[in-house]
Amino acid sequence: MSDSSAPMTDPSRAEGAQQAAAAAAALMESILYEVKRVVVGQDHFLERVMVALLAQGHLLVEGVPGLAKTLTVKTLASTLRGSFKRIQFTPDLVPADLVGTRMYNQKTGEFTTALGPVFAHLLLADEINRAPAKVQSALLEVMQERQVTIAGESHKVPEPFLVMATQNPIETEGTYPLPEAQVDRFMMKVLVDYPTEEEEFVVAQRVTGSPTFASAVASMAQLAEIQQACRKVYVDPSLVTYAVKLVSATRRPAQYELADLAGYITFGASPRATIGLVEGARALAFMRGRPYALPEDMTTLVPDVLRHRLVLSYEALADGLDADQIVQRVMKKIPVPDKPLAAVPAH
Repeated sequence: MSDSSAPMTDPSRAEGAQQAAAAAAALMESILYEVKRVVVGQDHFLERVMVALLAQGHLLVEGVPGLAKTLTVKTLASTLRGSFKRIQFTPDLVPADLVGTRMYNQKTGEFTTALGPVFAHLLLADEINRAPAKVQSALLEVMQERQVTIAGESHKVPEPFLVMATQNPIETEGTYPLPEAQVDRFMMKVLVDYPTEEEEFVVAQRVTGSPTFASAVASMAQLAEIQQACRKVYVDPSLVTYAVKLVSATRRPAQYELADLAGYITFGASPRATIGLVEGARALAFMRGRPYALPEDMTTLVPDVLRHRLVLSYEALADGLDADQIVQRVMKKIPVPDKPLAAVPAH
């Protein structure tokens, strides 16, 4: 059994894990502090970005323009001394605009490879639903394989690698909906809302005043180490079972006394949702300075992990139900484990 799933019963080992988790949490806190010097509010969004970073997942973000989505990722890249690229998706984009292409040099008579903008640590795919399916598939393939093939030659993207794709919910003209099977590759879908009046006041002051810049407090190598340490966070089997039941209830609601939901869900969530819940809970516990996950680490992530994975029927749309409402009904029916660490066997 690997370190990530074995219970820590040796006191010295448990103490070492606690210290490592606390040190990593302090570093994550300093990264967040630097980002918040530039970005005002958006605490929920920022936390989800950090969870995705630690869990090595990707984010789909839905929000109207002007909510600091680009600024957040750009600031995070500078805080981590990482490379940042932004791609504005448009209907005339082709896959080569993303991944790169082979170019002929007339002087040397040779072909050279020009790598595309996906070769960055943090990639912002702005308005991903404005590009045709061929381009969307090219990006989603890179997200899954973490490499691209150009003229038969494979090129790995930098590690760590995070894609944050945005969608604009207010315009549908000239957009291409993301296929459900491809949307599943995003670990979470986060909804970004308008700032409060107090936050917007601070935004106006910062933007119209002297510019504020974030300092680099960590490196991508340090982030890679933290990602590996995060995988050692203990997740109790009862929490994994809870995740499995939540996801299973979206596929076979009648088995969980949710027969009334059967007509509303055409397709439930895939096993990627279960993995996302476990990895997300692990990352959130790590950020909070614990070497073990608690139920609240998982429950807070459930809507973000499930909402984009449910394919709703026309009946659900006709009754005014959205994915979040269905997820809430499922969560009310599946009991949360009380004390996940109480069942750890002693060795």
